Amino acid sequence: MQIWAGLGNPGAQYALHRHNVGFMALDAIAEFHGFGPWQKKFRSLVSEGRIGQQRILLVKPQTYMNVSGDAVQLALHFYKLDEDALTAFHDELDLAPMKVKVRTGGGLAGHNGLRSINAALGPDFRRVRIGIGHPGHKDQVTNYVLGNYAKSEMDALADLLGAIAAEARWLAEGDEVRFMSDVALRQQS
Repeated sequence: MQIWAGLGNPGAQYALHRHNVGFMALDAIAEFHGFGPWQKKFRSLVSEGRIGQQRILLVKPQTYMNVSGDAVQLALHFYKLDEDALTAFHDELDLAPMKVKVRTGGGLAGHNGLRSINAALGPDFRRVRIGIGHPGHKDQVTNYVLGNYAKSEMDALADLLGAIAAEARWLAEGDEVRFMSDVALRQQS
């Protein structure tokens, strides 16, 4: 089993925030692959399903971003899994908008959700970094990440989320390079 955690903040008022793109990605994956209904478990909303031969539990922590690690740790411990079974989907300021990169481990880049998971589990989990771009000045970061996507970005965002969902099978199989390549190709067409 794999645990795929989307990082975000719970509540309708946060639904379209750039900081919630991890939640959005999991919603798209769940819908595309016909996962079960969302249920409350592990201080999260969870949905279980399969992508190819892989059993996957989607986890959207309802603890707020800064303590996401607590909820993710509960799910991993319940299934007796280590951090290498975890994939975190999150917003990335240092990546151009609508770009996707995958890596295991690495720095936290000031991301409080990643910091919380790192504190709970350690650094060696896979990250799907979803680019939101940088507002240009560090004083604008908080309002930017906690702001809604602009109307002009919605079509590109829908295309990106659709591409992530459609190509998720490569993530499930551990082929991160193919996943990134195929997501980029879908966005070009």
